[in-house]
Amino acid sequence: MLTIDGSHGEGGGQILRTALALSAITGQPARIERIRASRKNPGLRPQHLTAVRAAAAICAAQLEGDDLGSQALTFVPGSSPRPGEYTFDVAEAAQGGSAGSVGLVLQTVLLPLATGAEESRLTLRGGTHVPWAPPVSYLIHVFLPTLRQMGIHVQIELARWGFYPAGGGEISVQIAGREGPWHVVQLIQRGDLQRVWGTAAAMNLPAHIPQRMATRARNVLAEAGIQAQVEPQRLRGSGPGAGVFLFAEYDRVTGGFTTYGQKGLPAERVAEAACRDLLAHHCSNSPVDPYLADQLVLSMALAAGESRVATSRISQHLLTNIWVARQFLSRHLSIEGALGEPGVIVAKEAKHD
Repeated sequence: MLTIDGSHGEGGGQILRTALALSAITGQPARIERIRASRKNPGLRPQHLTAVRAAAAICAAQLEGDDLGSQALTFVPGSSPRPGEYTFDVAEAAQGGSAGSVGLVLQTVLLPLATGAEESRLTLRGGTHVPWAPPVSYLIHVFLPTLRQMGIHVQIELARWGFYPAGGGEISVQIAGREGPWHVVQLIQRGDLQRVWGTAAAMNLPAHIPQRMATRARNVLAEAGIQAQVEPQRLRGSGPGAGVFLFAEYDRVTGGFTTYGQKGLPAERVAEAACRDLLAHHCSNSPVDPYLADQLVLSMALAAGESRVATSRISQHLLTNIWVARQFLSRHLSIEGALGEPGVIVAKEAKHD
């Protein structure tokens, strides 16, 4: 059994999710200790516990330590990942607390189910647009199109938005069966910028808020020489929430940039923060944004051949995710570049003496 130190590097929930996914795919039992040890609320939170139980459900795993707040978990797969129809609801684990991210639950089971020969269908309920997690809009427009380049076909339908902390969102996911080896990905050049577009969304808030966010985003980008289509969107749902979701679409890849509203933070400042992230990425001339980079680590590590991906910023999250993958796989995974700077991720066959 592998023992994984959950406090390594970035020390967040990504260590748990990557370990669960690779344990399910490889059949390697794992024990994750010191889960989120350095966080304000250490141990398993609702979204982590839901991910644990989802991973266990798809491969009949035996669990020890699957409780809210637990800082140690033993995960022993009982079978290969089993395609099928599954429903997972973060609210069931929340026990009255805030709704965690459905995107992070999906992140845990997507690749294991994609290894199966048959299609899987998922219904996931909880937060669709929450801080510190990829928004469902990002998964749809950035992550999944890149996976399609590797032969991994997934579709998401956003049925209901759910902002933090109330949640109440729902997505439907269709994961196609695997038809052959996954392709390598070579994203070193991004090509020309085709368009910039996005949404300024607000739930259960006055109409002027999404309008102000959209107008400011368009103006900031226009000042930088980029004409963008950013549309305001009013939503009704379980609780208030707001955010700006921007996308920069190049010839070969799309980047996504998100900022959420906070009480007391003017709508214009929310828009400006998202624009700053987009412009910083655009000026780097790198194809892959920092958030997509760490989400591609597993698929790159599991594809035969050599993959190379250039990112606009090497994050601690990325370095930690690579470290976890190395614990399970014999593939050579490396980074060319320094933390906080542009760099290249390389995944290829390990050399054996």
